[in-house]
Amino acid sequence: MSGPPPATAQAGDDAESVAQSLEQPELFARLYDRYAPDIHRYAARRLGADAADDITADTFLIAFRIRSRYDLARPSARPWLYGIAANLIGKQRRTEVRALRALARTGHDPVAASWNETWVEHTDNRIDAQGPLAGALAELSAADRHVLLLVAWADLTYQEVAEALDIPVGTVRSRLNRARRKVRTALGADPAFVGDTAEVV
Repeated sequence: MSGPPPATAQAGDDAESVAQSLEQPELFARLYDRYAPDIHRYAARRLGADAADDITADTFLIAFRIRSRYDLARPSARPWLYGIAANLIGKQRRTEVRALRALARTGHDPVAASWNETWVEHTDNRIDAQGPLAGALAELSAADRHVLLLVAWADLTYQEVAEALDIPVGTVRSRLNRARRKVRTALGADPAFVGDTAEVV
């Protein structure tokens, strides 16, 4: 009679899928099936649907290539995948900032216009309607914007953001506080946005 699975790869968790995929690569598809829609949605909100296709594909391609380095003590691969996606999005920083500044200037958001209708939620509509918010996001450093949007749009906890970006939780808190302060100043402490960025722990 076999004993329980090792603590680093509990049955049914992502770590187990990653570990098993080292011998059976096709099992990595479990992670794609589980998380690709969320990664695509997040990338689309930041860069538009066309870019999101590439970001999502590249995220899982990179994850597959480096899966042997995955920390099996972490049962959820979600932060790891968002971290890879954030790095890829960061390489298109100019595109994102340009779109945010266009929204701030004209009130038209080419990124939001490319979203699939089923993905447009009430928070997106509020954001689309607020040029000042787009301007504030454009003025944030890439590091602060990553933290803010991983919390607000990807619904990651502080600990998950820390894992995703490979930074201490304290750094997540300081970056998020700085980003919120700048955005609140730009918006005149808009309560709608402040509610969207409430801590999720």
